Amino acid sequence: MPANTDNDLASANDLMPGRAAAVAALKDVPHVPGAPKPDPMLVADHVSRQFGGLKAVDVAHVEIQRGAITALIGPNGAGKTTLFNLLTGFDKPDTGKWTFNQQQVAGMSPYKLARKGMVRTFQLTKALSRMTVMDNMRLGASGQLGERFFPSLLPFLWNAQERANEVRALELLGRFNLDAKLDDFAGSLSGGQRKLLEMARALMTNPEMVMLDEPMAGVNPALTQSLLGHIKNIREEGTTVLFVEHDMDMVRDISDWVIVMAQGQIIAEGPPDAVMRDRQVIDAYLGTHHDQALTKDGTSLTQDSSGE
Repeated sequence: MPANTDNDLASANDLMPGRAAAVAALKDVPHVPGAPKPDPMLVADHVSRQFGGLKAVDVAHVEIQRGAITALIGPNGAGKTTLFNLLTGFDKPDTGKWTFNQQQVAGMSPYKLARKGMVRTFQLTKALSRMTVMDNMRLGASGQLGERFFPSLLPFLWNAQERANEVRALELLGRFNLDAKLDDFAGSLSGGQRKLLEMARALMTNPEMVMLDEPMAGVNPALTQSLLGHIKNIREEGTTVLFVEHDMDMVRDISDWVIVMAQGQIIAEGPPDAVMRDRQVIDAYLGTHHDQALTKDGTSLTQDSSGE
């Protein structure tokens, strides 16, 4: 590979209009937890969720910038997926309110949120294994007249809509390199292909915001770059992206803004490079004494006799 390939890719990323607009919009946002954004699509306040004695989520305030790719990162058990589940209606908070496009949506069912333009994917894919790839895509389309009892008896009312949905599905499957699989059962796809199918199906609703829960989990390296490209393309089309991820190289590559959670709280925010230099973030991932020599009993040499 030529030595300047990485620089060429970085330059290409910088030339993307969507990325340039997102970076410009976030340029003057302070690098502090809960920082206000110039045009937030999603705003959440005092969101908490407790399981027994464990407070899994305790977020005072967070805003997601419209038109940007925002990464939500943190160590295992930080509360990232729980926060996703709360915001998308798959779990109910103990406290908290949030708005989507300035409308209160706390407590709203997932299907109603999808109708408003907020959709999500899952770490463990939810493809309907015994249905074909095309039928999975058809199910993703919203507002289908043929799903209602009386209109379903009159095909002339929904035939045109059905054809339009199929055209949209074929276009998306082509983009995600799944068009050759459209008649295959979804259960026959590889793990990476099911991730692609779930992302393509989410886009059938023409969402304003896509929330991806660990989109690279279980994906082989051959499909990783393809998924990365698709996520970037989603942003270039004007769709806001919020995703959970552990792969820091991926986060640095595609995200415009990074939010860091630890022990249920947001501890840092900022552009990828700034966040990854943040001492709190390093400590949250690696431990407070990760860069200090240890004694034989495993304690830091800087600790005094009291253990503090």
